[in-house]
Amino acid sequence: MHDPIPTTTFPDGRTVPVLGQGTWRMGENRARAAEEIRSLQIGLDLGMTLIDTAEMYGDGGAERIVGEAIRGRRDEVFIVSKVLPSNASRSGTVAACERSLKCLGTDRIDLYLLHWRGVYPLAETVAAFETLKKAGKIAAWGVSNFDVDDMEELEAVPDGSNVAANQVLYNLARRGIEYDLLPWCRDRGVPVMAYSPLDEGRLLHNTDLIHIAKAHQATPAQVALAFLKSRPGVISIPKTGSAERAHENRDAMDIHFTAENVAELDRLFPPPRRKMRLEVI
Repeated sequence: MHDPIPTTTFPDGRTVPVLGQGTWRMGENRARAAEEIRSLQIGLDLGMTLIDTAEMYGDGGAERIVGEAIRGRRDEVFIVSKVLPSNASRSGTVAACERSLKCLGTDRIDLYLLHWRGVYPLAETVAAFETLKKAGKIAAWGVSNFDVDDMEELEAVPDGSNVAANQVLYNLARRGIEYDLLPWCRDRGVPVMAYSPLDEGRLLHNTDLIHIAKAHQATPAQVALAFLKSRPGVISIPKTGSAERAHENRDAMDIHFTAENVAELDRLFPPPRRKMRLEVI
């Protein structure tokens, strides 16, 4: 029997599992489509009901994969998608959302993010998000790749305090946000979504992590995901391109660290001691 997947809560009171599913690089090859759809469905069966995607991924291809995976079970799923900065004008954001809804085959997106900052004023994008909320097209909105100064600027625009999440690069090897951004978000009840939780696969080959994983009778990926599970208010979204990996990721939630384990991880992957520039991929 599995341990339940822990949950975290958004500002509007909705809860989601802290382990979701990513879709970056999905929907780019028709030959892999069936396997990608099946892996997402298995992830849902295993309780990983948050699925993250974006209009940029596969030029809408990833959203179409998600749409196929959730057909007939939309109410089980918490969908996150993103608008490109180049589309993030007031009218452009609304149009981009409509395109994403069509690709996803749904009438609503649970959390809609600005993928990163662009040329359009934040107030304009936020106004579009609020329009979409009032229309029932999205339930909440957030941002991605925002550092503390960006979040503070966002908070100062009309309705900017309605931000519901910040999705950033965060994993064992890239812990810079722990110095200031993660505490800033926690203080305001804003969950942080950790993308590339396996550092684009590099952590899988880290000698130190392999050694720790063996001690836990686990894989390096599972230890890396268990580390993020131990961070309050953090949701990790590893890509699940195969059914086998979906099961492996789910099993990571059964790992529990002792204080000694945490100290060892801190020694091998030191937390930041000063402000660091926000890393992005």
